[in-house]
Amino acid sequence: MEQYVIKGGNPLNGEVDISGAKNAALALLAASVMTEDTVTITNLPDVRDINVLIESIRDIGATVNRVDKNCVQINGGTINSVTVDYEYIKKIRASYYLLGALLGRFHKAEVALPGGCDIGTRPIDQHIKGFNALGAKVLIEHGMIKTEAQELLGNHIYMDVVSVGATINVMLAAVLAEGRTIIENAAKEPHVVDVANMLSSMGANIKGAGTDVIRIKGVEKLHGTEYAVIPDQIEAGTFMFAAAATNGNVLVKNVIPKHLEAITAKLLEIGCSIEEYDDAVRVIGTKDLRSTHVKTLPYPGYPTDMQPQIAVTLAVSRGTSIVTESIFENRFKYVAELARMGANIKVEGNTAIINGVDGLTGAQISAPDLRAGAALVIAGLVAKGYTIVDDIVYIQRGYEDFEGKLRGLGAMIEKVSSEEEVTKFKLKVG
Repeated sequence: MEQYVIKGGNPLNGEVDISGAKNAALALLAASVMTEDTVTITNLPDVRDINVLIESIRDIGATVNRVDKNCVQINGGTINSVTVDYEYIKKIRASYYLLGALLGRFHKAEVALPGGCDIGTRPIDQHIKGFNALGAKVLIEHGMIKTEAQELLGNHIYMDVVSVGATINVMLAAVLAEGRTIIENAAKEPHVVDVANMLSSMGANIKGAGTDVIRIKGVEKLHGTEYAVIPDQIEAGTFMFAAAATNGNVLVKNVIPKHLEAITAKLLEIGCSIEEYDDAVRVIGTKDLRSTHVKTLPYPGYPTDMQPQIAVTLAVSRGTSIVTESIFENRFKYVAELARMGANIKVEGNTAIINGVDGLTGAQISAPDLRAGAALVIAGLVAKGYTIVDDIVYIQRGYEDFEGKLRGLGAMIEKVSSEEEVTKFKLKVG
């Protein structure tokens, strides 16, 4: 089993290039099967979730040409099945985007119930509500979600809760539905806008993506396109907090600074210096980080996917901080691991009370999910001595060459798979 071994104490310095956004890319890949023409997607992150979804698209008969690790061409003209039961698809949450895409094009779809990280309840009731409103019937049986419609008709849909997944899924189905669809209380995340932009480049008629009301006029068919995935705001934010926590100086490149405003605001509050450029952000840490309060909210609020990273940074900041998680109830699983490293954090319900400590010490810890795993790596970079992070398969689901990018900034980190390799690493770094 692969692990990360880290020797902490080095400030991160230098430049890092951010990959394409995993959460956007997953939805764009699903959208690519909605036409008989070839769709080319560039700036794909080379991560496990993306590779699993590409294989599942190949599995239903689409012609897939992996041009290189960051570019794929997909032709959905050869699709011969609307049943997505690829062995690994259950492990990723975004498999459900194939429901909306296949329902839109073929008026029927069957997809294995999705998995992903165990960070709390993520019901698909809003997806079902949206499909029903468009005229589809939805059944869940034998571990599969099955949906079918005689015809899809546009409708007025109000989302009871702001849901990125449901907004994108209903949008995918609605672009090929007859008539007009209005989605109210829609999610405003950058990847919702990215999906709308790609669909528009394929001939869809979508207005209002990025606001809470999306208006769609159905079209008869979509055509091919070439489209580049937006930069990953969560990967960018992870490196920004890694720079802050290690008292480093890092230029985070290939980003859209507007997407990072909630993250940047918190870094400024805790005492970091920030320099913004057209497509880059520099974060300069300080030895005297301060406490703050943060509450996770839908975009443009502070992202739930950045909650563990700020918590690790606040664990070594002066004073008492309060982190409130309002999106997922299981997002504090990493706290027990941080406590093993000397952090002083108390969880009460959906709130973590963090009393800053002077430093952390290395320990053997385990990544409970994708973002918490990345945050625990940051803790290892800060800690005195050696840290071993188990279950890094979670981290590999969403970060491209994480250890390589960190090494490029001066981190002492290695991916290992045996005790012998751990010993070698310790001898090498001293």
